[in-house]
Amino acid sequence: MKKYFDVLRKCSLFDSISDEYLPSMLSCFGVVIKKYKKDEAIFSEGSPAKYLGIVLSGEAQIIRIDYYGNRSIMANLESSQIFGESYACAELETIPVDIIATENTEIMMIDVHKITRPCANSCEFHKQIIFNLVKVVATKNIVFHQKIEITSKRNTREKLIAYLMTEAKQHHSASFTVPYDRQELADYLEVERSGLSTEIGKLRREGVLECEKNHFRLLAGFPH
Repeated sequence: MKKYFDVLRKCSLFDSISDEYLPSMLSCFGVVIKKYKKDEAIFSEGSPAKYLGIVLSGEAQIIRIDYYGNRSIMANLESSQIFGESYACAELETIPVDIIATENTEIMMIDVHKITRPCANSCEFHKQIIFNLVKVVATKNIVFHQKIEITSKRNTREKLIAYLMTEAKQHHSASFTVPYDRQELADYLEVERSGLSTEIGKLRREGVLECEKNHFRLLAGFPH
């Protein structure tokens, strides 16, 4: 288990938790490590909403598919990131989304009740972990609303501009790489790929955007 400590130190769930507590904490939580191959479902829509997962290696995506089969990427998950906690903490019976490994991936599973309902041992780390979990859920709520602000724009161009401006702000740079290929970006923005490619082409011809695959650079005159 120690080989995962470097990843866990970067995980927001374990903020302010000393290394000395990690072995006993993981034992108390009864964590399970699972491996998934590329394109394999970690959670499928309808799975019990009981566990939170932590990405130990690899990457995954949270995907929503509506009644008509339209696919939307809710979030990209990288090493040390958490998923599933909101559904488990809300005590939903089942998960309303799919979580799919986008490459070979290792996941640490934790039963949320082991966190929210402290054991009889009154472990010292439990209060901090509960505080961290509340912070994680609140932060995810903010990120979710940011996505709504982007996807609620009127058309593909406005959605793309809003997304690129958000990414530039988060990277503190006009030059950045996004975690999606062209189809995935279209799914994230909830637009057609052809329309997205058209708008990217227009911005390039206008001389306000440069891009190479999933790397973008905003130039002077980029719309605000």
